[in-house]
Amino acid sequence: MFQQLMTQMMARAGQHPNVTWRGRYGKACVELANDGDSQFLILNEKGIAISADRPDDDVDLTLTAKDAAWQELLGPEPRPGLQSLSAMRRTGHLTVSGDHVAFYQNLMALELLFSLSRERPQKADNTGSGKPMIDPIIGRYLNMDFQGRPHRIYFEEAGDPEGIPLICLHTAGADGRQYRDILNDAAITKHFRVVVFDLPWHGKSSPPAGFQDEIYALTTDGYVDIVMAVKAALGLDNPVIMGCSIGGRAVLHLALRHGKELRAVIGLQSALNAENKIDGEPEGLRAIHRPDIHGGEVSAALMVGLIAPQSNSTDAWETLWHYMQGGPGVFMGDLNYYFTDGDMRNGMAADIDTALCPVYLLTGEYDVSATPELSRELAEEINATSFEVMENMGHFPMSENPEVFRNYLLPVLDKITAISH
Repeated sequence: MFQQLMTQMMARAGQHPNVTWRGRYGKACVELANDGDSQFLILNEKGIAISADRPDDDVDLTLTAKDAAWQELLGPEPRPGLQSLSAMRRTGHLTVSGDHVAFYQNLMALELLFSLSRERPQKADNTGSGKPMIDPIIGRYLNMDFQGRPHRIYFEEAGDPEGIPLICLHTAGADGRQYRDILNDAAITKHFRVVVFDLPWHGKSSPPAGFQDEIYALTTDGYVDIVMAVKAALGLDNPVIMGCSIGGRAVLHLALRHGKELRAVIGLQSALNAENKIDGEPEGLRAIHRPDIHGGEVSAALMVGLIAPQSNSTDAWETLWHYMQGGPGVFMGDLNYYFTDGDMRNGMAADIDTALCPVYLLTGEYDVSATPELSRELAEEINATSFEVMENMGHFPMSENPEVFRNYLLPVLDKITAISH
């Protein structure tokens, strides 16, 4: 059965151009092991091949999982935690032994073989006649001083200028492009002035002058203060703030510190804390910045494990593309806030007044970082206004599957429009 599974996997993905291209530039022997059987993947100048016979070359790393886990990974719709190799590692279904650097060097090729080659839904074509069209989005730069230094903050907006301001915060290591479908959604922009800005060091918001002499590290104070500074500079009174991942944590700090100035907050993939923990992993996410590893590509490969298998191929790949383009050190700098400085397990979250600033929580069931269990704990601690688990959704709802996400978001926005604040 195991050999048959691996043969089927190679048949569906082994000749994919991006798989063979990465294989040619790799050099590794990967043992795939289950309850008592092994197959061997060879990556070299010829591409990628698989064999049941142990090769003469040394095995660089071994990936071990139970037969049932391999079957689910290679199936059409695996359960949460089994949708990719990196998701299986985080949930304890897969162990990696041997050269962990080789694992990261070849992770994208491996994910292309196992999970990204899985057939996904196709994105509906909503462009109409195919004639050229312009999105109703305006992009501009905001020049402002922040923390005593001049910054150029890039932001995009769409919607009714007199509508309720809706500020959207992107995930770690990415940028505001994640909210493109929100900006283009007429059902949202009819009532809201949607504003999406790139944090400094992200997207089109360049680092401030002198950045080459420092190491970027996002802090709670820095994050909260930049959001409030942009709010003030753009004159966004009584806004709603929606954030995902690190943004989903930031909205909690914003509600805690500035709740009286906000109409409501929406936390996507929110939790009190997150852990950078993988059993037997000596490198962790520091591998992103090794000179012998492509940081952008491994950042994207790690995000594969946070995307639901039901998300359409176009939007899933665009979400990964954003991660391939992050500046050096930026993803890790954001995770300083996510893993350490922004940890809210000290009891402070209980002081959030959800009567003053309603807190709406939406969490994808396939997220193995801010899991539904962690979001539920948060909801109970702060007495959240509402909490819902989004089926068939991962860590990036607004970008990986926006058509389904809007079905969860619109009812929340309807409730917010009824708030007099």
